[in-house]
Amino acid sequence: MPIRSGWLSPDSQSREDTRLVSLGALTPTSAVQVRSGILPGSSTGLYRINGFTLTGTTGTMSGTVSPGRAIVQSTDSRGAYPLALTEYENVTFADGDAQYGRIDLLVLRIYDDVYDGSGRTEAVIEIVKGTPSATPVVPAPPDVSLPLFEVTVPAGTSSGTGGIPWTTALTGRRTATVGVGGILPIITDTANGSYPGQYRDLNGQLQRWNGTAWADYPALPTWQNWTPAWTTNTGTATPAFGNASLSCRYVKFGTTVHLNFQITFGSTTNFGTSATTNDNWRFSLPVAAAATRLGIGFAEVSANTAGNRAMARLSLTTTGAFELVMSSAQAAATATANTGALDALSPWTWASGHTIFGSATYEAAA
Repeated sequence: MPIRSGWLSPDSQSREDTRLVSLGALTPTSAVQVRSGILPGSSTGLYRINGFTLTGTTGTMSGTVSPGRAIVQSTDSRGAYPLALTEYENVTFADGDAQYGRIDLLVLRIYDDVYDGSGRTEAVIEIVKGTPSATPVVPAPPDVSLPLFEVTVPAGTSSGTGGIPWTTALTGRRTATVGVGGILPIITDTANGSYPGQYRDLNGQLQRWNGTAWADYPALPTWQNWTPAWTTNTGTATPAFGNASLSCRYVKFGTTVHLNFQITFGSTTNFGTSATTNDNWRFSLPVAAAATRLGIGFAEVSANTAGNRAMARLSLTTTGAFELVMSSAQAAATATANTGALDALSPWTWASGHTIFGSATYEAAA
């Protein structure tokens, strides 16, 4: 079998063996152990793992395993076994049981007579034959081995009956390993990380191990609720939401803040006692702004009657709050009596059921 193993032969290790096997500090799983797995990559760059791929031969019970490099970890005292398959290897599965199907397991296995008394000192590709059953299960992998594929062998399968149905028979079990600090490509396994700060690539999503779980990286911000403080620019005729309905959300990406809000005033909403058109409404920001701005977004104000609808501009008059400035006509081309910043009397006298909704984007202070 053309598998070259490093640091396994009891008498010598050739220079060629040393060049072909994988050496160095691979993905750790403890202070002294590394992750068993196959070194990733393919000549075309299309596949995460190309080494040790099982390809079945149509109409037969046989297949071939492609070249690759891997490492198989044993106990702390035995260490890890690096190895390389340099040529395609043929494997043949036993015919199916007459009554029941079974699941075989194709593995990369280490025999080391010094430790296992097997009388063998080699690395091999081996088929672990499953037990035929009405509900077959995958056999356990042998000690010091790396599972490659599960192969389903239906009842009565043989070369004479069309062989293994390769398009549906294979279930991948290969796992990858990379140099310490490298990004680990994930195919099938769900193992925990080895150390906080370790990275992996899960089907195109980069993830970072935080010590207890894998978290998507970079950590994307999420939308959050926010309740604006409702005040006036004069500090008098202060309004209160009462039983108004508020739906206000924001998200912060770095120093960019996106927000949207909808306010429906209620029966106990106080629009400001003895308010004048000088008491401009202010709504606090969810995150302080870097600077004042004339416009960061727009809102629709509505009295919920035909035509009583207009657009307002969100203006950052301070770095902590915005005002709503309206100078347009209403939807029915009706002029408004009071324009400028919204207040208890502008653009109309507010009442229960009236609404304001809008969105904005601005630069945060930090």
